[in-house]
Amino acid sequence: MEKVKVVYSKEVIDFLSDLMEILYVKDYFGFMDSAIKYVIDLVHEIDTTIANKPQRIAPNYFSKYGKGLCYSIFKKNNNTTWYVFFNHENDIYYIRYIGNNHNISQYL
Repeated sequence: MEKVKVVYSKEVIDFLSDLMEILYVKDYFGFMDSAIKYVIDLVHEIDTTIANKPQRIAPNYFSKYGKGLCYSIFKKNNNTTWYVFFNHENDIYYIRYIGNNHNISQYL
């Protein structure tokens, strides 16, 4: 099996960077280190398991992030599920958008 490559759009990288601070400032985590670890763990899970996750076709609502998107689901805990939207071609996953059940589930 060929090695899978995962590439994140600039917008997703910016979101993940901001997410670390948001999780801490909004008291989802009591320590900044914990918020950073949470995001690093999410990225690691995406990088290492996206190729093995079921892929669904993204609804038209998400076409603003790219054409022909699929998405996979990453459940982090009982309260939060992350939806990772991407294009997949030649063992490369182009991550275009990441949202969670708190802000996008009504569109799925």
